[in-house]
Parts: sequence; structure tokens; C-alpha cells
Amino acid sequence: MNSINKEVVVIGAGPAGLQLGYYLEKNGLDYVILEKAQQAGAFFKKFPRHRKLISINKVHTGFEDKEINMRFDWNSLLSDEYEPLFKDLTKEYFPDADAFVEYLDNFRAKHELKVEFNANVKKISKVDEEFHVDLGNGHSYVSPNVVVATGTSLPYLPDIKGIEFAVPYTECSIDTKDFENKRVFILGKGNSALETADHLIASASKIHVCSPNTVKMAWKTHFVGHVRAVNNNFLDTYQLKSQNALIDGDIDMIEKLEDGTFAVTIKYGNADGEVEQLIYDSVIACTGFRFDTSIFDDQAKPQLAIDDRFPDQNERWESVNVKGMFFAGVITQMRDFKKSTSGFVHGFRYNCECLFHILHKKIKGKDWPFTTLKAESKEMTDLIIKNVNRTSALWQQFGFICDAILIDGNEAKYLKSIPVDYLHKQAMPNLDEYYTITLEYGNEIFEKSPNPFNISRVHRNDIKNAHKSAFLHPIIRKIYKGRQVAEHHIIEDFENRWDELPIHIQPLAEFFEKHLLSDNSSDLLKGLKSSENMVKAMV
Repeated sequence: MNSINKEVVVIGAGPAGLQLGYYLEKNGLDYVILEKAQQAGAFFKKFPRHRKLISINKVHTGFEDKEINMRFDWNSLLSDEYEPLFKDLTKEYFPDADAFVEYLDNFRAKHELKVEFNANVKKISKVDEEFHVDLGNGHSYVSPNVVVATGTSLPYLPDIKGIEFAVPYTECSIDTKDFENKRVFILGKGNSALETADHLIASASKIHVCSPNTVKMAWKTHFVGHVRAVNNNFLDTYQLKSQNALIDGDIDMIEKLEDGTFAVTIKYGNADGEVEQLIYDSVIACTGFRFDTSIFDDQAKPQLAIDDRFPDQNERWESVNVKGMFFAGVITQMRDFKKSTSGFVHGFRYNCECLFHILHKKIKGKDWPFTTLKAESKEMTDLIIKNVNRTSALWQQFGFICDAILIDGNEAKYLKSIPVDYLHKQAMPNLDEYYTITLEYGNEIFEKSPNPFNISRVHRNDIKNAHKSAFLHPIIRKIYKGRQVAEHHIIEDFENRWDELPIHIQPLAEFFEKHLLSDNSSDLLKGLKSSENMVKAMV
């Protein structure tokens, strides 16, 4: 067999594989991206089934700053040149999926990424510290680092008796004539389920959408994987009595009857456990996707997590049981499942940039990029204020990716866009003092509110209650000897501009004047330990 050695082998030329490839190419690493299809982004040739993306393409923002504009561009991949940009291909706010396929190929060509097409990986094995990636045609690649960026390519089907009678979302017809005057039952309440239901409103006689949990709207949870407004027309038809319904309940069984219809037995969640059998002409399972492990042999098979839907990963996006195997793209959402945006291009593109730095450190010994500054209040405050008003990484990956300031005597290092967990567990385990900067919502306030459109903002002059800010705002945390000892919230702003004196800048400067290189860190740490001991004693 003809074997070729590489520093990094990437499996999959979707948006994640290409994004990682950009950084590998730009920094001169020896890599290859293997893609089984004839083009990049082949997944998007078929999905979403009804062809409209729910990733926004906001062309007109009012800003000239390209970095700020990336906050509202959910499709473009990252590059130092900010090109090509998706908005140059289409102006549609919710664009057609075919445009994204074209964009990905443009990105690949523009940056001359090393993609090998028609490279169908048959098996990934591991011998000692090296992976062998067999293409099944007499050729293979050998590398100590494999990055799997294949996405979630298989349908996830729940354990329900008779689930084999349901047509998966991946295979269901999109021809509305097939459903004219038919009774349709849809499993699931995510975007694929509501996208499918919306598509059939005008043709089906009735549509029931069912899952054990109540529908969740993205505008309430801030998780863009929950139902988006573009897919919520179906909800109107339920509440306005148009023969359609949302059902909260467990599905006990699906049976196929002699006349070709299907009997679905449902235990209602909001009717004291009432059980009823309903009859439908079609059953469609829109219950999500899962990771395909068929290409791995036993020594290289990654452990799975979250109902076996995703590979289990540590804070480096590395397999917890296969050292040297990393993951990129939608499957990295295992680390922030339904909390931030790693399941989407506008989130995992930053993960890919971070993963490159992690690989660069492993392969070449390169430290995370940083700028130096004085460890003093004004300089640190000015840099933080400047960055939180521009950053797209912290904006998109809220609470998951941070900036960091590392204190070393009278000097400091400023690191941009580093995963919070990686920073704490891998990058800075022996550093006495450092600060993290994140953008976060006050989610607890949102969760307790029955109406997310009627939440009181903290008055701009009420600085002492900045920690009660419900909307996106910067949070600075001080870490001392591995423990958080102080926290500062920059008060929320209606237009998300945190650069007004004195309400945004002065309180932050005072925070640093109080905590920076001060002697009270040890006392704060002692206080934390004392409180923990009291809790343990009570337990």
C-alpha cells in the first residue's frame, strides 16, 4: 500500500474542514483534507431538505468595521483578509443552501486549500501513536493527528417500538402533492420538524407535531438550534384552530395497519397521562442527526456521548479515549450542547481557529498568540473596552470562548479568543493570577420571565446592579491560584456599545485598581475555602 505521511489529516471538506484548512495552509503545516464527494460542502447539496438556511446573511449593518460585521454574518468563514464573504454571493437574509455550496468552493479556491476529492475513507486505524487512514484504493495517509470533520451524517432515531415505520427527515419527500389531503404525524419539535410542517400546511389535511418536551423558541433561550421565527408559521395554525396541533407527549408505539395507514399511540404529557391512539397516513421522524462511527476500527473508535449522537471530547476537542484524534465542526457542540453556538457555522468557525492553535502548540510548540501590555488599570481597561466593542468570537460563542489577560509581575499578556475550559484546564494551570473576559446573557433572568420581550433592563445609572443585566454584556473574572475570586459585570447597553463614560469604563478601571496585584486575593481565596468547609460540615 502506498502511504503518505502528513502532520495533520482532516476528514471532510465541509465548512469546518475548510476553516481549519485555512489556518493550516496559512501557517505552513503539512496537511491534507480528504473529501469523499466531488466538491466541498456536499452535505448542503441535500440539507436542509427544503433548501432555506436559517443562518442569517445580514448584508447591511451600518458598520464599516469588517470584524463587527462578522457578528451578523453567520455563513462566511474566517480569514485575515475577510474574503471571500458570503454576502458577496447573495443578498438573501435567509439564503438558499445551494449558495452556501458555491461559497464553500469559492473559499477553497481562493485560499488554495489542499483538498483531495473522491477520497472515500474506508477505515481509520491506530498503530502505536500514528493513525492510518485507508482510502481503500491502495493509498493511505499516516499521521499522529487526525481531525474528524464529517458532521452528523446519520439520522438519530429514538427508541420507540415501530420507529422503522417512520420516514426519516433525511429521506422524506418534499413534493407537497404526496401529502395532499393526508393526515401527517411528525416526530420532533426542532427546526427540521417545524420546517417540514410549514412546508405541508397548504397540502395536508391535518398535521400533528409531537415530542415529550414543549416547543422552545430561539428568541427565548438564545440557542439558535431551538425553533427559529422563520419556521414558526405552523404555531399560528395550531393556536388559531386550523386542524393542526402541537402535542407534548411520549410515543409508546407506531403500528402499520392493513390499509397502509399508521396507528400512533401517545401518552399525553399535559392531560394527566391520558393515552390515545391516533391514525395517520404518513409518519415523519425529524429527530436530529448522529455521528457515524463506521469508518473506525476498534482501536480508533471514539467513545460517544449525549445519547450516542456525538463523539465524547475533552476541552481540546480531542477524543476522551483516542489520543491524537480531534474533532471540528457541528460535532463539537458536545462541549456546549444547547448552550452556545458550536453546532452552527457561526460558532464552530471560531472553534476551528482555536483548534488550530492547539494543534500548532502540539506539533510546532507555538504558544497561543498574544500582545503585551502593562499590568495596570488604565491600559488593561482600555484594551478590554476596545475589544469587547469589536469582537465577533466572544459575541457568537458567548460564555464559551473568552479573551484572557495573564499577569506576570508588572507585565501582562492579552490572549484573544481562547476556549474558557481549555484556558482553565490546559493553558494556565500553574499561573497565579489571570482574568477572563466573556460576553454573556443573564440567562437566569430570562428563564424566570414568562415573556422575554417584557424584561426590565438595568437603568444606565444603576451601576451597582450591573450584575443583574439580562441582556448580552461583558463579564470580567479574576482567577487566583486556580479559583475565581472576583467578578465584574459591565452594565448592559441597549445597542451593545460598552464604551460610554462613566458607566462602562470607570467601574472596570476601579475593579482593576482594587484587585490587580493586590494582597486581598489570598484573603478572598481563604474566604472561599472557609465557606466550602462550612458547607461540607453541614452536609
